[in-house]
Amino acid sequence: MHPFTPPPDNSCIKLVQSFQELVATPFADRVNALCWPRVLPGDFGEIVERLNVSEGITNLDEARLIALRLSAAGQIARDTLLADLELLRAHALAPELNCLQSYPRDDDAVVCTDVYSFHADRAPVAASTYLCTYYGPSSEGLRNEDAQRRVDLPATRAELLQLFGGNDDESFREFLSENCYDLHYAPAPAAQPYSFGLGNLWRIAIAYPGCPVPPCLHRAPENIPGQPPRLLLIS
Repeated sequence: MHPFTPPPDNSCIKLVQSFQELVATPFADRVNALCWPRVLPGDFGEIVERLNVSEGITNLDEARLIALRLSAAGQIARDTLLADLELLRAHALAPELNCLQSYPRDDDAVVCTDVYSFHADRAPVAASTYLCTYYGPSSEGLRNEDAQRRVDLPATRAELLQLFGGNDDESFREFLSENCYDLHYAPAPAAQPYSFGLGNLWRIAIAYPGCPVPPCLHRAPENIPGQPPRLLLIS
C-alpha cells in the first residue's frame, strides 16, 4: 500500500490525521469527503483467499474472521479489521465488512441505480457514510462540478416522464426520489474520477435535509475479469 495523495485541484477532499478528527470534523466550504490516510500492515489478500468468495457479496462477522487459519501476516490484517469494526461501533456506528466479487446490476433501466453508477447516498437525518477498501479495486469519487444529475438530462427526463405517465410536477419529483433516480449522476466527458485508495478510511457527505455541502459522488469500481474480490468496510 502507498500513502494517499489527493488529486490536484480537488478542494472537496480534506485529509485528517486520526479517527477522532475524522468523526469530529464538520463538512464545510464545499469539502464533502474526509480521508484518514493509512498504510496498513498485514496480508489482506490472504484473508480474501481463505474466504474463497466466488460470486456476489459475503458479509463477514467476527466469528468467521477468527475461524480463519492465517499466517502471521494474515493475523495482523485480521486484527486490523476487527479493530476497525470495534472503533466504528464505539462511536455508535453500524459498520459492515464485506468480501465481494460483484454487486447486482440493473443495466436495462432508464437510469441505472446500482452502485457502479456515480451516486450520492441519502438519509432523512444528519448522517455520513464511512468507507475503507482493504483489498482489491477501490471505490472512486467524482467532483460535483464534473457531473450532472441524470434526471436533468433532457432525453433521460423525457423517458422517465413517459415511464411515470404523468406531468413534470411534484408527483413526478416524488417518483424520482422514491426510485432513487435523482441520486445518480452522469460524468462530464472530461471528468477525472479519483480513487479512494487502499487502507484509507473515508467519511463522505450524504444528502439529507439541511446538509451544508453537496453530497459526495462515488461509485464501486467496475468488475474486470480476473480481478480478485474486494474486501470492503462500509457504514
